[in-house]
Amino acid sequence: MKQESLFSEDNRRNSPLASRIRPKTLDGFAGQQHLLAPGKVLREIIENDQVSSLIFWGPPGVGKTTLAEIIANKTESKFIEFSAVNSSIKDIKNMMKEAETRRDLGEKTIIFIDEIHRFNKAQQDAFLPYVEKGSIILIGATTENPSFEVNAALLSRSKVFVLKPLEVEDIVKLLQAAIHHPDGFGDKQIYISEQDLTAIAKFSNGDARSALNTLEMAVLNSEETSAGIMITHEHLKQLITRTSLLYDKNGEEHYNIISALHKSMRNSDVDAAIYWMSRMLESGEDPLYIARRLIRFASEDIGLADTRALSITTDVFQACRFIGMPECDVHLTEAVIYLSLAPKSNAVYKARLKAKKDVKESINEPVPLQIRNAPTKLMKDLDYGKGYQYSHNETEKLTTMKTMPSSLEGQKYYFPTEQGHEKKFKERLHYIKEWHKRND
Repeated sequence: MKQESLFSEDNRRNSPLASRIRPKTLDGFAGQQHLLAPGKVLREIIENDQVSSLIFWGPPGVGKTTLAEIIANKTESKFIEFSAVNSSIKDIKNMMKEAETRRDLGEKTIIFIDEIHRFNKAQQDAFLPYVEKGSIILIGATTENPSFEVNAALLSRSKVFVLKPLEVEDIVKLLQAAIHHPDGFGDKQIYISEQDLTAIAKFSNGDARSALNTLEMAVLNSEETSAGIMITHEHLKQLITRTSLLYDKNGEEHYNIISALHKSMRNSDVDAAIYWMSRMLESGEDPLYIARRLIRFASEDIGLADTRALSITTDVFQACRFIGMPECDVHLTEAVIYLSLAPKSNAVYKARLKAKKDVKESINEPVPLQIRNAPTKLMKDLDYGKGYQYSHNETEKLTTMKTMPSSLEGQKYYFPTEQGHEKKFKERLHYIKEWHKRND
């Protein structure tokens, strides 16, 4: 059965350039050679018409919808596109019943869901029984990590393919093809330098749709003479003054970039750390959020190796509160540099995790009587505080009194390193342990 077309012929002429020149075969598809080069699994699946339910995961403009349409062109299936905005549960179920009827007649149905992450759980659940029975082949496209945004049951029945941002070379070829494409600007004489095509490609940040839209704006807004349309570099600069940064404060990329900042500082790569922090600021991240993450890093990854790290990051947090952006960017940069170059120790962090594990796994251990407060006569009669030793009364400021619950006596949590100032803490701890060996 012939699949539904997304655009009628009349509408196609007025459609954006990216839609007009969308390829119908794999030979015209740009990029994704790790999936679509000869012999690769996805290409074999498409060319042999052996498509099962798929999820295409990748950033905008890398070909997710185009691949779905190519699959539709290669198969004798009904092709239906669903939208999260106007697809009710009732609509989905009615369409699924029609798909089951077609299956009984020996016909296949491909359901394409663009931005499947926008479908709520109930909407996704409505497709599940029909995917399980083989009534439909579901193809979902998403810019978000499907592990978090697609129902586990639906995800387990689909093959996930990861699409990458297009390379600059791929986008330049795509732009050149658009200039000569009969549905693009093939009927016009376009003059644009290779340097400017490369500039558009870099500006698009791996997004083919963005690159084609930029080219189209450049063509439509340039003066047409008898010789053709001349796109000048000066005119083009007005269209590509700022690259749109991929950074969703509520999405996976937010956590990817804060992870990159944290791990760059941990690795003492000061330049990478400054870059990732700058990416966050330029994308509109709240400087106080960054400052809070730096405070956490100061204790988690530096700790007592540099006792100034925590106070510096706390000072920077206060500076960000006082003056805000854009002025506080230099304070954040100062903190990132300091943390990156400071000696590293996770001994404090590991001590907390080890003690936390014991707290969760052991019973509610009673506080030893000798270190309990005894504000009443009854408590004193019950031996609260009996045997307490006040360390300030001792020359060494140390006593033989036990302060750990008896079942955990001898348990160790803090293992200082020899990094930075922590070497002094290690020496002090060793002295205390040796004193107890002599006096306990």
